[in-house]
Order: sequence, then C-alpha cells, then structure tokens
Amino acid sequence: MLVLGIESSCDETGLALYDTEQGLLAHHLYSQVALHALYGGVVPELASRDHIQRLIPLLQQTFKEAGRSLPELMGIAYTAGPGLVGALLTGASVARSLAFALNIPAIGVHHMEGHLLAPMLETEKPQFPFICLLVSGGHSMLIRVDGIGRYQLLGDTMDDAAGEAFDKTAKLLELGYPGGPEVSKLAMQGRSDRYTFPRPMVDRPGLDLSFSGLKTYTLNTWQKALQTGDATLQTKADICRAFELAVADTLTIKCKRALDQEGLNRLVVSGGVSANREIRAKLQQLMAKRRGEVYFPRLEFCTDNGAMIAYAGAQRLLAGEEEPLTFGARPRWSLEELAPI
Repeated sequence: MLVLGIESSCDETGLALYDTEQGLLAHHLYSQVALHALYGGVVPELASRDHIQRLIPLLQQTFKEAGRSLPELMGIAYTAGPGLVGALLTGASVARSLAFALNIPAIGVHHMEGHLLAPMLETEKPQFPFICLLVSGGHSMLIRVDGIGRYQLLGDTMDDAAGEAFDKTAKLLELGYPGGPEVSKLAMQGRSDRYTFPRPMVDRPGLDLSFSGLKTYTLNTWQKALQTGDATLQTKADICRAFELAVADTLTIKCKRALDQEGLNRLVVSGGVSANREIRAKLQQLMAKRRGEVYFPRLEFCTDNGAMIAYAGAQRLLAGEEEPLTFGARPRWSLEELAPI
C-alpha cells in the first residue's frame, strides 16, 4: 500500500511517501523558522498561509523523487491534531480533496502518535511493550505502549513542557529563535560546576513533570548576574549548561521510575527535544546500566515531519480503519482516545 503523509500542525510543512512493503520512499520538509524568527515565536495566521503556499510544490517534489504518480496512491494520512487549528485545516483540506478526487481513503492521524511511532521507521524497530518518553515544545509525557493505539498515560506535564521551557529560557537570555537549539549550542561552552539547578518534582512520588519552576530559577540566576555585573556570554553558557543538565537529569529519573513501575526495560524517546545531545546521552547511560534497550528516531525525524504521519496512517489504513468524507481538526486530543489496532 502506497500512502502519502501530510504534516502541517504548526510551523513545518512535511510530505512523505511510505510503501508498506518497501518502506519510506521519499520525504520533504519546509521549515518556517525564518518567517517566525522576526516575531520571536510562531504566528498562527502566517503559519497557515505559508502551509498553503508550500503544500502543492512539496507534494510534486516528493512524488518526483520517489518516481511515483498520484494514481498509484492507495491512501492518504494527514495530521488531524493536536496543533494550530488553521495550520491543521490546510493539510486536512489538501488530503481530503486528493482522496475524494482519487476515490481513496484518507485518515486523520494523531500528531503525538506520529512522534511515538517515528522510531519504527528505522531498521531496528522497538518491540512492544515499551515505555515512551514524548518530549516536544508542547508535550512532555510518559506513556506505556502495548501496541498501536494501546496507550496508557503514566505521567504528563503539569505546566511548561520541556521544549517550551527550553524556548522560554532562550528568550530570557536573549538567545534568539528557535530557542531550544540555541540553549543546547551555548550549553556546550558552559561549565557544569558553576551552577546547580533544581531537579523539579523528583523528590515526590509519581511520574508527572514540571519545568515552570526551573524556568523561574533560570530567570533569577540571570537577574542576579545582571545585578552583580557578571552578565557575560560565559555566564549565559554556564546557565544554559546547568539548565540543560537539570532537564536531562529530571527526565532520566522519571524514565527510570516509569520503567521500574511497569516492570519494563525497553525505552523509546521521541519528539523534538529527543534530538538534544545531553538528554540522549543520559538516557543511553541509564539503559546501558540497566542492560536495557533505548530507541530514538533519526535526528531529521525528531521534529515534525511527514514520514511519521505516513507510517502511522499506513498502519491504521492496513487495519481497515475508515473515516467519513467530512473532516475537522482537533487542536486538543488525548492519545488515550485512540482505538487500538
């Protein structure tokens, strides 16, 4: 089955062609970073308009690279939520229009299920069951995964997600947009022995996460540096290093707790923040010590992309799922509402 995947939930337009027998054939991504950098964050209306401009050219480019044609398509998968409602509707409109014209099924995919299953695009795929740490700009979740659609939410973010905390820290330190990569880049120059930031919520039971207080601690540390005349680039680097280590340690502690609680020794880490060097290293060390298994998507599939949507949609289409011609977008959508297959 040849499936087209369309991702347009926020500020990246992703298209991919996935064949259930041959695997991923082609994928293309256009990032709106330069557009939104002027405003220091994503502007929803501009994001929607840019998706409209990019979708068809990327579609043509993807088919050309794969050496396939539209009549060969057997299904279309598109991101139905969560995300920015206008951006979601652009992808949904293109997907549903194509499906109607070609008389083939189209299916709305949960954005976070796409991220969760992204490691399945690799040669070495994780086997069920496993614990998944989903960390992105809007989500930080620990999930027990017993199969596709068989998800149990173990822990969620109480306030700021990990990626959101990275971005807000960058804004506090005036590091530019997008903030997460800038914090990580500067942290590589920082000293790990100058500041020690708290590891939020690790001293209490449970698997929920919170990074709002860590962001406030960063702000207070920087303000103190400003007051004492120590607001140098090296101080910024040291703060970034302390912040990144605190996030990485917190996620590692929570992952260990989740694995112990569920009696599992297999971990999947996905979402945009899973590309972070320090977080990857800490979690690899954790699983090596436990003699367990850890899986990450390749770096290009950590952020939003069409390949993960094509894969997730293909699995549901293969299982016989169908949807009516009417469609909508779901800005808020729980993973636990998905049907198992």
